[in-house]
Amino acid sequence: METKTLLTDCPDAMGLISKITNICYKHQLNIIHNNEFVDHSHTRFFMRTELEGVFNDETFLFDLDRALPEGSYRRLVSSARKRIVIMVTKEAHCLGDILVKAFDGTLDVEIAAVVGNYDTLAGLTEKFDIPFHHVCHEGLSREAHEEKMLEAVKQYSPDYVVLAKYMRILTPNFVAQFPHQIINIHHSFLPAFIGAKPYLQAFDRGVKIIGATAHFVTNDLDEGPIITQNVINVDHNFSAGDMARSGRDVEKSVLSKALGLVLDDKVFVHGNRTVIL
Repeated sequence: METKTLLTDCPDAMGLISKITNICYKHQLNIIHNNEFVDHSHTRFFMRTELEGVFNDETFLFDLDRALPEGSYRRLVSSARKRIVIMVTKEAHCLGDILVKAFDGTLDVEIAAVVGNYDTLAGLTEKFDIPFHHVCHEGLSREAHEEKMLEAVKQYSPDYVVLAKYMRILTPNFVAQFPHQIINIHHSFLPAFIGAKPYLQAFDRGVKIIGATAHFVTNDLDEGPIITQNVINVDHNFSAGDMARSGRDVEKSVLSKALGLVLDDKVFVHGNRTVIL
């Protein structure tokens, strides 16, 4: 017996749940868990179905394609543990949180490697017996540095790339290698305070909450589909530095939560939005 997850994203139509579950029954697949959502503004139907049984993927998906309306997308995803590569600069809190949660099983993930443009976090990474690759950017053009970063990352064939406070903007060439597979943590409650020094921007604006946003990376800076967000309260007593220190706990919790959702195949991307089931 195997367990797999069926992800269905299609134009909304009558009877979709019945059609999909009947095909599961036809193939003698047991439905362990099922969630669905209709986006009425875009007349779009989303369904996540956890299945158990003996799978013949080709015939199962063939039957689904015959039943679903034109313009449908469907994926049958294995329950096997996914592999990630983490990219970092100097800050340890997000990387450390993921390393510990992978170590204790809170995140069911294989961390294949950590790649950094500084070697600051090599010691932390190696404490968990995970390879660290230092790819120095000094003296290199952005494009030349990214080629070396790509070489280091792609040798591990990751399912996802996680930017755990990687503080360099990725070029379109890099992003194109991993469509909707790069997860970033941005230290503000987007769409507020896009770009550099968001805590200083927040301090100058006199905000009363600060937050963090985990999102998929696209070519539009800090504007990719949002996976999850959270905030904490601040007040006039907080300096920009106080905000940054307080924000670290939010950043790491938001990133690990988003990563967990993605690893569990609960995130659908539609346009520049996500649906979480």
